[in-house]
Amino acid sequence: MAGSRRGFGIAAAVPAEVTRAAAAEAESLGYDSFWVNDTPQGDGLAALAEAAQVTETIALGVGVIALSRRSPSSIAAQVLGRSGVADDEGDAGTSLPLHRLLLGVGSGAGGPGALARVRDGVQALREALDATIYISALGPKMCHLAGEVADGVLFNWLTPEYARRSVEWVQAGAAKAGRQTPALAAYVRVALGDDAARRLTEEGSRYARIPAYADHFRRMGVAPVDTCIAASSAEAIQEALAAWDGVLEEVVVRAITPHDTVEETLALVRAAAPLRAG
Repeated sequence: MAGSRRGFGIAAAVPAEVTRAAAAEAESLGYDSFWVNDTPQGDGLAALAEAAQVTETIALGVGVIALSRRSPSSIAAQVLGRSGVADDEGDAGTSLPLHRLLLGVGSGAGGPGALARVRDGVQALREALDATIYISALGPKMCHLAGEVADGVLFNWLTPEYARRSVEWVQAGAAKAGRQTPALAAYVRVALGDDAARRLTEEGSRYARIPAYADHFRRMGVAPVDTCIAASSAEAIQEALAAWDGVLEEVVVRAITPHDTVEETLALVRAAAPLRAG
């Protein structure tokens, strides 16, 4: 893989007009995918439905829904309710095209039951939906599981060097299961300008207090900000993203902006846009 495909990601909790503007611009500039997260403050599937209204071809990813917070049955019900399939009262809901959906899930809470929760959750979702399923993976065991059962893997908060090691774990899991290696993607947080860089540092500090991520950063031997890109120009962003070329199939530019406005988000969409030959 010479040059990685590029996606763009935002928080699901941003205003709907930001989601729509960013998704439309990402599609027009040649990004391969558009992603949102999913938190108690921001419904990822609802945000993707907003993006679907203003796009036609770009893949729509949710990265990721925590299976410790939401059951597979509730996820499937919401997806089907937004994919043109009528519910018992005949209401088809807002369109969420299944053929473009990248459904990302993760364990959420850690602990000894995390692997079983993800394995069982993926199986239940496969039985309920015809969708492309991604797993969020940090450590070697979850990477191995992703290789065994997922269609794709979404890494997070890691360096290109550590991504190569993570890919090896995924490949080992796939080989054990006798299947092809899943699609490989990563969130790479990108901040444009000093105010965004300060917010990036704050977000890194917050993640470092989460036990699973604290262990992750210790394994890598780096600080959270060392996995991110903070730059003052589009040229600097493009140069930093080039370090990921050939590492994974897709790099998702996870937007960090000072105030989550349309203007700030569109500036970053344009600054990090994939460079097309000719």
